[in-house]
Amino acid sequence: MQYIRSFSEIRNTDISSVGGKNASLGEMFSQLSAAGVRVPDGFATTAEGFRYFLEHNQLDQRIEAELAQLNTADVTALAASGKKIRNWVMHAMLPSELVAEIERAYQLMATEYGDNPAVAVRSSATAEDLPNASFAGQQETYLNISELENVLIACKRVFASLYTDRAISYRVDRGFSHSHVALSVGVQKMVRADLGASGVIFTLDTETGFRDVVLITSSYGLGENIVQGAVNPDEFYVYKNTLRDDFRPIIRRQLGEKAIKMIYGKDSSTGFSTRNVDVSRAERSQFSISDDEVLALARTAVIIEQHYQKPMDIEWARDGVTGELFILQARPETVQSMQTDGACAEVFRLNQRGPVLCVGKSVGKRIAVGTARIVHEAAAMHELQAGEILVTDITDPDWEPVMKIAGAIVTNRGGRTCHAAIVARELGIPAIVGCGDATQKISSGNRVTVSCAEGDTGYVYRGELEYARDVIDYSALATPSTRIMLNLANPEQAFEKAALPVAGVGLARLEFIINSSIRVHPRALLEFETLDKNLQRNIRREIAGYPDPASFYVKKLAEGIGMIAAAFYPRQVIVRLSDFKSNEYASLIGGEQFEPDEENPMLGFRGASRYPSAEFRQSFALECEALVRVRERMGLDNVDIMVPFVRTVEESQRVLEQMEQNGLRRGDKGLKVFLMCEIPANALLADAFLETVDGFSIGSNDLTQLTLGVDRDSGAVAGFDERNEAVKKLMQMAIAACHRDNKYVGICGQAPSDYPEIIRWLVAQKISSISLNPDSVYAMISEVLRAEKANPSE
Repeated sequence: MQYIRSFSEIRNTDISSVGGKNASLGEMFSQLSAAGVRVPDGFATTAEGFRYFLEHNQLDQRIEAELAQLNTADVTALAASGKKIRNWVMHAMLPSELVAEIERAYQLMATEYGDNPAVAVRSSATAEDLPNASFAGQQETYLNISELENVLIACKRVFASLYTDRAISYRVDRGFSHSHVALSVGVQKMVRADLGASGVIFTLDTETGFRDVVLITSSYGLGENIVQGAVNPDEFYVYKNTLRDDFRPIIRRQLGEKAIKMIYGKDSSTGFSTRNVDVSRAERSQFSISDDEVLALARTAVIIEQHYQKPMDIEWARDGVTGELFILQARPETVQSMQTDGACAEVFRLNQRGPVLCVGKSVGKRIAVGTARIVHEAAAMHELQAGEILVTDITDPDWEPVMKIAGAIVTNRGGRTCHAAIVARELGIPAIVGCGDATQKISSGNRVTVSCAEGDTGYVYRGELEYARDVIDYSALATPSTRIMLNLANPEQAFEKAALPVAGVGLARLEFIINSSIRVHPRALLEFETLDKNLQRNIRREIAGYPDPASFYVKKLAEGIGMIAAAFYPRQVIVRLSDFKSNEYASLIGGEQFEPDEENPMLGFRGASRYPSAEFRQSFALECEALVRVRERMGLDNVDIMVPFVRTVEESQRVLEQMEQNGLRRGDKGLKVFLMCEIPANALLADAFLETVDGFSIGSNDLTQLTLGVDRDSGAVAGFDERNEAVKKLMQMAIAACHRDNKYVGICGQAPSDYPEIIRWLVAQKISSISLNPDSVYAMISEVLRAEKANPSE
């Protein structure tokens, strides 16, 4: 056929004829089916067919003349010209030769799928240098189209969508000649995702460009709602490197609201044959796909990425009738993968905090300050002035002509792969999506600060807050002999911080994960049935999506640890066992009834004394189960363990016995166990403590207060710190003992991040590693290098 190509005939080299999207579908259909990648069959019209349609109706020169005089910065003129051209296209006739070929191809699909098969009719733009531009979302897609007459109408609508306001503006902004871009229409068998689920996959982290994960979003129904940002979907991260070895490395699950789903319309013979319906509360509280499906999708995504040899942006669907997973389209990711690999890092940080107006998912690691402007619909886009913060319910491609002048974007709805998020990344501006109530909590005309520099959660603050932007060049830094590691608490920052020139994580704190992701006392989860009904109701909201309270604790804790471990793999990550004080545990949901009321919790029921106790033994078992899950189920064996606040050698031995009973035996599969040297007794009896562990990590904060008898939280006795000679004497004893016993010794307290003179002293003592806060890495590596030069190794 002259103007039609079946998917089986198409290869990725056919971009100029069928566009990037259809070329990729044909490539996968013909080349990856044997590898288990399922792509629904279909056909594509060619660029020649589109140009023949224009010539047949004498539209090519009329359209060129109309666009030649257009100033796309004039939104009113752009809208008028776009509407005029689309009307010309819709009132034109499809050439009989093209109609005949479409009919023949559709009938061939009917022999495979039955009479009048329901199809998706999609656009695929063509241009000679298309690989450098995605054209994603610029043209229209029509779902659940059946019967030839409606397929032909949908094809013409897709042709017309080459001249939407956003598509015209996009081509001008990126320097494409209108006449050099044509449109191919892809006609593909529908997958019954209306009865199942669908979503988007990226084979990297969309915010940091971290290449070793697969990000999967999922929601019930057809996938257009995720792409358009109409729903807040479920999100999953899967670690690629151990996935290849048949582990199950789902390192993050985040339950989305999934308030609506798109299903087939009642009249499937019309050209507008989908509609949105509400999702039941029970379905919202469950993940839309299973762990097995998450892993299957991740494996498929890796196969596709390996085939194309570049990060990919993939749309998928699960058929609700057959349960099969299908790939609907795949194209190269065009934002993070285009970033140059360099040794420079742009870092934004807030210097102050203010009242929080709303929160959502952060997009881009930037901060913006500006005047908020609420715009409820695209027709009012002209109200937004350059540099203002666009606040709206949802955006779609019609908003693009004005989004490029916004200082930042804030939406009520949408996930990390929605339209607003994708455009914000392309424009290099911060966006916060899925806030839920941004248009209610933010007032037009008020100054606000939009911060996406605090992890996966974005914050809109009232007023103008001071912030800093640093560009740090690591290329000139040598690697010191002393291992430089990180102190890290927030898993959401792990992918970004993993790019720092460090040897791993010297202190991964569990308390942040428990406090922010779990939020419930472990005993309240273990003894859930004994709680009062109101407390049970509150906890059920927290554990939604997980099969039972205890598995919620284990999986959430494992996911937090797994995010950090995956980010740095195979570099060492030392995880400190939980070190909440009793008052901190009591502040968790349900915690008050399980914690003692202590006069001085800092010196009370904490650290190693908790784990073997009758009151906490079962809770500690959950913690151990999470660590076993990370090392053995996820395959992240770079995780080692640190035991905090150990008062006696006997206490250390009891903890090791308890760990072994729960599947964590020192030495098994390379597991190392370190003791946090933070009590004077640890240094004074260092040789005895070191007999049963693999080394020390000096906790200089507690060691200082316990050596000098000061409360580090008290302003009345300020002025004492780690530079005191008594503290240094104890640290020196600990370091010397580790050297004698040929064991690891590091430091993970605050002192090295604050005091260059402590860095110099530690290097002179030949400490093995120094763990720093991320914001002090650059300065302190330079300090370490200078100290090593002044104290050369023998």
